[in-house]
Amino acid sequence: MSAGDRSAAERRADLAKARRVVIKIGTRTISAEEGPGVDQEYIRSLAASVARLRDRDIQVLLVSSGAIGMGARALGLTQRSQSVTMRQACASIGQPLLMQSYREAFLAHDLITAQVLVTRDLFNRRGSFNHLKNSVEKLLKLGSIPIINENDSISTEEISRSFGDNDQLSAHVASKIDAELLILLSDVDGLYDRNPRYHADARFIPYVPELKEEHHLAARGKGSAHSTGGMSTKLKAVEIAGDAGCTVVLAHGRDPGVIERIIGGEEIGTLFGTSEVMKQRIRWIKNAEPAGRLSIDQGALEAILKRHSLLARGIVSVEGVFPRGSVVLVNDKVKLISSLDSTSLEKVIGVHSEEIPRILGSGSPEIIARPEDMYILDE
Repeated sequence: MSAGDRSAAERRADLAKARRVVIKIGTRTISAEEGPGVDQEYIRSLAASVARLRDRDIQVLLVSSGAIGMGARALGLTQRSQSVTMRQACASIGQPLLMQSYREAFLAHDLITAQVLVTRDLFNRRGSFNHLKNSVEKLLKLGSIPIINENDSISTEEISRSFGDNDQLSAHVASKIDAELLILLSDVDGLYDRNPRYHADARFIPYVPELKEEHHLAARGKGSAHSTGGMSTKLKAVEIAGDAGCTVVLAHGRDPGVIERIIGGEEIGTLFGTSEVMKQRIRWIKNAEPAGRLSIDQGALEAILKRHSLLARGIVSVEGVFPRGSVVLVNDKVKLISSLDSTSLEKVIGVHSEEIPRILGSGSPEIIARPEDMYILDE
């Protein structure tokens, strides 16, 4: 029986076998009902659920929103600010307050929490990604609960655009640490064929064995006023996690006992099947933000699409400034790891490979990228 032939019930039953789980807590899920800030009782309930999973030797990582709301409450703000700098200030103030809430809730169960703040750049650079992965692995081995959030206070992009949202951040985390299950807790109870907020006859979809265009069309539209991600971002997270063989369940975060009910195989939320598992290096190339762009001639593009290497003589132009080992976008069709930095690439545009040592010095790479360092978009 192939993975695509397995029933929803069989897939849900398999969730009990997960030994490493990432749980994403959305803004609306964690927020207090009135005013900014987080619901302390909800955090205590969450900690109790996670503690019961830990008793079953299940490793748990949390990806949590809430820092901006906590900072806003501390500052006495009553309305959500649209100013990037104000939201960064709120995040700076709120993040330690959020972690204090988590620390106290988990200490009641003799569990230690660990703060892990990340930026998109950490995931784009292979070396820093490996360091991050090793650090998280060590925290899990020590029995702590890593609580991950984007470092909004130093993000140079708009907070709503720096990583996209915590849905995608959680999927990147799940992919990088080889989690078997990603639980997206939100203010919706799953995927519908149309937006249930506007269509009373919207049909709930309990199981999606494979994402299709119809699902993306159904997911169009913005999220709630208090969050950065809508359903489209959640489906993007499903794709990212699915490439790593990680099952995703989207459910309402306020349903009683939701986490344990999901792992217990209960039909709650929408269950998403996994796609064919990609090698981790290829997943990294696919999901990394390009550090620059290359334009190549048609002959070089056809060679790449036939799984041949990229040579300097096929390069027409270089955009951006980036070090060697960066992921770059080629003709909007291919992502690859460049063996040369942008300055060196500009010096060898259009030259034959045997000329590169003379131009750049002995020992310089003569091949810009090999097939194993490429990902063809829309494969």
